[in-house]
Formats: sequence, C-alpha cells, structure tokens
Amino acid sequence: MTFNMIKVITSGPIARIELNRPDKLNSLDESTMLEIHRAVDDIQADKQLRVLVITGAGRAFCAGQDLTDPAMRLVDGKQPDIGNLVERLFKPLVLKLQNLHMPTVAAVNGLAAGGGAALAFACDIVVATRSAYFLQAFSRIGLTPDTGSTWFLSNRLGSARAMGLTMLADKLPAAKAAEWGLIWDVIDDADFASAIDALAERLASMPTKALIRTRQLVQAASGHSLEQQLSMEATFIREMGWSKDYAEGVLAFSEKRQPNFTGE
Repeated sequence: MTFNMIKVITSGPIARIELNRPDKLNSLDESTMLEIHRAVDDIQADKQLRVLVITGAGRAFCAGQDLTDPAMRLVDGKQPDIGNLVERLFKPLVLKLQNLHMPTVAAVNGLAAGGGAALAFACDIVVATRSAYFLQAFSRIGLTPDTGSTWFLSNRLGSARAMGLTMLADKLPAAKAAEWGLIWDVIDDADFASAIDALAERLASMPTKALIRTRQLVQAASGHSLEQQLSMEATFIREMGWSKDYAEGVLAFSEKRQPNFTGE
C-alpha cells in the first residue's frame, strides 16, 4: 500500500509511522487521517510486528487538525460539523492505538498541539526531544478539546493542571511534561533518533502479550476499586503463567542468560 501523507517503514519486528507533511507541521487533514487508519490496520494485522513508533517529519510532531482541510470549511455559509469529523476519524484512531496488540511509542520531535498532542498521549510510552513542547490550543480558536485530550490530561496530571493547560492554552515544555508525569522521558535532540531506536528494539525483545495485558491493567486501575484491580491482576497473571514467554523467562533465569521472548 502506498501513502502520500505519511511514511510507513518496517524493520524486523518494528513498525514506524512518520507523519510526512513537514510544510504543514504535520497537521492532520482528512486524507492524512485516513492514511494513518489504513497504516495502523495493516500493522495490527501483521503478526510479525511487535512495536509501533509514531513520529513526525521535520521540526514538528503534529500541529493537530489542519484548519485548511475542506472538512473544516464553511458549507453554503454554514459552519461544518466538526463533531462528526472527530467521531469518524479521531475517536476511532485513539481507540485503535489504545487497543493495539503491540506496545506503542510516540517519538515527539517538536511541537505536539491539540489532537496531535492527544495522538502522542494515546501511545503507551511518550518520549520527547528537549526542544519539544505540548500545546492545548483549542481555546485560542473558540473550541473545546478533543481526541481524548481532557481524559489523558486529567488522568495523568489531575484536574488543576488539566484545567490550566486546556483553558489557558500555554505551552508545556517537554522537560516540565516529564517532570509532571505526562510523558515518560526527555532526550537531548542530538541523541533522540538513536535513543528511540534503542527503545523500540528493547520493547521488541520483550514479552509482547504481557506488555499488552500490563497496558490494560494500567488503563483500568483508575476506574477500579482495589478489590477489582486485584481480581483483574490475578486473571491476567494466571493467563501469562501459562504462556510460552513465561516458561522461557523462567528457564533463562535458571540458566543465567537473557530470555528469547517470542511474544507468545
């Protein structure tokens, strides 16, 4: 499958989606969103792939919705139904990423604004360059946040910081985002590419099914009582205890070697 707005590169068990509209700061129009959906579906269907990295070309990760997209223009003098666009393209993409059968990494190489920031937050691990920043720009143009922004920010930062970021639309530097617990790590720009490669290779060598069950546990925790979470943990660890990767992990531990996990 060929793409015009993104690049899809696979190398062994690692897939990479690069948003490729650098002249538009990788903003998201309908064509780009449809290509991302197709790429994620293809990656999900490929059982040989065990990690997905999402990044942007040029100096930005993603500037969010492209306001020049025909879907955002007036129709017969009337405002477009932006909610339909969100329901049709943005909402299902976030859910696809949150349920992908492999771990996901957002490699935020610059500005991540609006829906572009939420696209990063929908990934399991977010790593940013030191020069990167996050921006909830919706209030600047009279809109409310979308693409799960309020959910991710509230769950990771609490209501006070979520409210300030979304209402005031101030830039959040990557270093402060990491300090606050919104993202995993910040890497110096010069070392970023090699650090992302190393992280992807590390995740690809790990027990994939256990990582996905771990994601599900973390996702469920805030809505569970302790008793409910304990039960869910018991269910998942029972399942993993019968997996090939667990058997290999125990054997490797007893033989004092690195395990050779297959994701099974």
